[in-house]
Amino acid sequence: MTTLASERDRSRKNGSLRVIVSLDVEEEGLFSGRYAASGCGVRNVGLLPRLAPLTHELGFPLTLFCAHAVFADAQGRRVLAWMRDHCGAEIAAHLHHWSTPPLGAPSALPEGSGNKGGADGPPLRTDRMPRELLRRRLQTLLDAGRDFQSAPLTSFRMGRWDLKSVVRPLLAEAGIRVDSSICPLRAFKDGADHFLAPPDPYWVEDAPGCRLLEAPITQIPLWPVAARFWHGLAARHNALLDSFHFWGALSANPIWHSLRIMRLAARTHVTRGGKVLSLFWHSSEMLPGASPHVPDETAAAALLEKIRVYLQWLRESFDVRGVTAAQLYAQAPALNFPARPAGKGDW
Repeated sequence: MTTLASERDRSRKNGSLRVIVSLDVEEEGLFSGRYAASGCGVRNVGLLPRLAPLTHELGFPLTLFCAHAVFADAQGRRVLAWMRDHCGAEIAAHLHHWSTPPLGAPSALPEGSGNKGGADGPPLRTDRMPRELLRRRLQTLLDAGRDFQSAPLTSFRMGRWDLKSVVRPLLAEAGIRVDSSICPLRAFKDGADHFLAPPDPYWVEDAPGCRLLEAPITQIPLWPVAARFWHGLAARHNALLDSFHFWGALSANPIWHSLRIMRLAARTHVTRGGKVLSLFWHSSEMLPGASPHVPDETAAAALLEKIRVYLQWLRESFDVRGVTAAQLYAQAPALNFPARPAGKGDW
């Protein structure tokens, strides 16, 4: 009890801890290593109503980052509408560029740009794509969201965490206000280096007069000095650098870490002055057999219970306020988030 009381006192002293609970709402098949341009099911979207108690009973509204395949599916749209209208979920944008039109003729597009049905291997990295093609695919996604929502989508997450600084101006130009494509302590093969990104939100200005709030996923080092040392040692070898994620990082993400680590992540983040705790998982991880982490119905039920227990613990342990990404943006002026700190990296 003393520990819980001291955590609540610390949280109140620092102001309420904002908590963003988000999902990447997407097609199935991605965990098989295949990035098909079309023909992938979205059955998993029908399971989203199982999350309603997280909002109705615990007070955590959801931010649903939706891929184009979901907006293109009639049943998927009905489920999203129910989550929005009955659970207060924010409908946000999630770009899987390899399956978002215009797909065009494969011969006319760069190799690996994700236009061949059932394509094996990862798609072309966004910073290597023709800029206009990426812009058009982003606009297609946002147009589909506007058609569904009858209003612009203002929050965004790039598929595969594939956000580099050369891409971010497209978001500002398109009217995005909050980006959540940064995952600290990760560095991806041929992709973005988010390793030294701050774990709490910060402002970036990559297009003249356009201010974007970057709201990273909360992942923090158990030992900050070790993280900086490891980055200096392994910065040229992304696979080696990224291994830190498995042995030196703490997060509140229910697929990546145990409840014990998730709790330690929250305590440590608050102790270090964190104002926002952001956790996520994939909608396809709720469908038995759609990912290696959730092979059957028993595992799917255990995942939902793990999330419920964790959010209940957060509410009991801290002065928390569940917010969507858009709500965080509205509250940002009072939270005094800093500008992007100086440093190397794609953040």
